[in-house]
Amino acid sequence: MPLNHRPGYIQLLLRGLLAGLAAGLLAGGFAYLVGEPHINAAIAIEEAAAPAGETTDDPLVDRDVQSTAGLLLATALMGVAFGGILATAYTVLRRHLRTGSDTQAAFGLAGAALTGIVLVPFLKYPPNPPAVGNPDTIDQRTYAWLAVVVLGLVAVWAGVLAARTQSHQWRRAAAGTAAFLIVVTIAYTLLPTFREVPADFPATLLWDFRISSLGTQTVLWTALGLTFAGLLSRLTTGHRQTATEPVTTA
Repeated sequence: MPLNHRPGYIQLLLRGLLAGLAAGLLAGGFAYLVGEPHINAAIAIEEAAAPAGETTDDPLVDRDVQSTAGLLLATALMGVAFGGILATAYTVLRRHLRTGSDTQAAFGLAGAALTGIVLVPFLKYPPNPPAVGNPDTIDQRTYAWLAVVVLGLVAVWAGVLAARTQSHQWRRAAAGTAAFLIVVTIAYTLLPTFREVPADFPATLLWDFRISSLGTQTVLWTALGLTFAGLLSRLTTGHRQTATEPVTTA
């Protein structure tokens, strides 16, 4: 829909939250079906590797609850949070987005977030299943991951700015890609590398877990972008119809 038919922030926020809830539940279903078997297998390896006779504290939440209701609750809350962020970012940036419609702008923002928040960090610091990782480096790994998320968003923004300096489409694509890759390369070079996967950990299980984690995030952001764009399309259509209705006088 044309960008000049713009609803208010509260209307956008409510639709972003609703889209996020739907996307989070969908991502939770994907994670349960695709990711949970790999987590269970990794937990079994971790328990088998524990010294004989060692006792562990019972978890605060039962594993069966964690893998079902807990998982859906976590992904739903994450989706709602990201939906609110997407709606806010759209509200702030929509005047500067050079797209033909609101729905394209919304889905483009979701795609940019998927690239900067998910794909760039994944290639540098792919997630690890239970039984993988040194507990002594958890703080360093957390800070490094946060840094690469920020730099991933910077890389996306640099690509957009570089693309806008060119007038021809192929030059815009080349300039945007080059700027994005330059920032990502610098980030990957400067940030530390952690090699903490045990030599005897099954490589297939490791990458099955990582791919399922990436798939969960991809489902979340794709569903969020599509749902928010769809809700936005209906909202802006309603605004346009209201604006074009003739005013009747008594």
